[in-house]
Amino acid sequence: MKLAISSLAVLALCALTSSPLHAQRAGGQVPISGAPFAPPAVRSMAPAQPQAEQALDRVVAVVNDEAITQYEVDQSKARVVREMNEAKVPLPPPDVLQKQVLERLINEKALLQYAKETGIRVDDNIVEATIVRVAQENKMTLDQLRAALEHDHIPYNAYREDIRRELTIQRVRYREVEQKLFVSDAEVDNYLANQAAQGGGGSEYLLSHIYVSVPDQATPDQIEQRRKRAEQALADVQAGKDFGQVAASYSDAPDALQGGNLGWRTPAKVPTVFGDILKTLQKGQVSQVVRSPAGFHIVKVVDIRNLNSPTVVDQTHVEHILVKVNESVSESEAKVRIDRIRDNIVAGAKFEDQAKVNSEDSSSAKGGDLGWLSPGDTLPEFEKAYMKLKVGELSEPVRTAFGWHLIKVLERRQQDVTRDRQRAQAMQAIKQRKSEEQFTEFVRQTRDQAYVEIKTDDARS
Repeated sequence: MKLAISSLAVLALCALTSSPLHAQRAGGQVPISGAPFAPPAVRSMAPAQPQAEQALDRVVAVVNDEAITQYEVDQSKARVVREMNEAKVPLPPPDVLQKQVLERLINEKALLQYAKETGIRVDDNIVEATIVRVAQENKMTLDQLRAALEHDHIPYNAYREDIRRELTIQRVRYREVEQKLFVSDAEVDNYLANQAAQGGGGSEYLLSHIYVSVPDQATPDQIEQRRKRAEQALADVQAGKDFGQVAASYSDAPDALQGGNLGWRTPAKVPTVFGDILKTLQKGQVSQVVRSPAGFHIVKVVDIRNLNSPTVVDQTHVEHILVKVNESVSESEAKVRIDRIRDNIVAGAKFEDQAKVNSEDSSSAKGGDLGWLSPGDTLPEFEKAYMKLKVGELSEPVRTAFGWHLIKVLERRQQDVTRDRQRAQAMQAIKQRKSEEQFTEFVRQTRDQAYVEIKTDDARS
């Protein structure tokens, strides 16, 4: 069983944006599920081995003042093997897999230590809300999810902590990278102009990559060693070896053990260094080794598709009021407040006035007005609720990961959103590219600044 949660849900449940429903975009607002940030999905845990079968734990690495044990490595390897098998990515040799998994754990440990030192934490309410979302996305009740975990010998508490770690890293990424990102209208204009100039600018590429990092202040010998590693990876690919297997063996990227799969990307969604490469590659082709300040890169174009098509959607003009549920406001307190607000509106109070006084969303200043929403713009439960309403109708209290909402539909229309979508997609693509480049660099710097001791004599594959 593979229990996963979408990256958008992770971002939403972390409540990382300045507004619970919205992230900024050029020309207006777009609700959270259209957010430009695409952090990794919460991963499922590998089945835990029965206690009697656990080998005597050995410390295989130390990160600052914390140890990584062989048991942790074995658990992570079991998860990776299962995920690679599910994705049909050939496994690298055992010793290479051991090193890749260990390096991933070192990076994770360094990031979690940074989070702790800088006051980033994820409380139990957020963890439990995320688990509820996992269950929903797997079409399960919470009891069914617990039963599935038990069937796979996954302790529920261990699963909770795995999710907490993932969410913590997402918060680090948001605070240190994504919160600081800015995309100007000029950047969006240039992106769209470049697409048009390229002819086929509406193309999207299914990409895989190999990334060989170069440490800060690397010596010429170190740079040469890393270049040779990248060239050996390319030689293996050119000799006919599976690209995913080579990526798993050589790449330093976080997605190495997923075969280096980047998914579908427009040109602006890939690292800047790939921009010119994509113009020269056809479907199935692999680039030469390319140098960037961070290291060496190889990219493969797995597939290409065209995105140029008019987009006409049913839009709904919505306003809402939000009462958050968090560490200081309990579920019952929030429900009492939203019920009281609804009673006021039913008794004749204006929705807009109640939103300005009571709503804990940035839209409160505009009387709760969220503007025109298209399908997929908001959390599924929020969209499902407003789609059931008639124009002018007030909803019953609606629960989402952020808290309790009241929703009112003002208007409905059909709208050609081709241009708006193009601009929103361009902004999302640019932010995603910047986010990935900067977070990769942040992880590398955090790793380089940590004291890391790998006990090679004790580590076993």
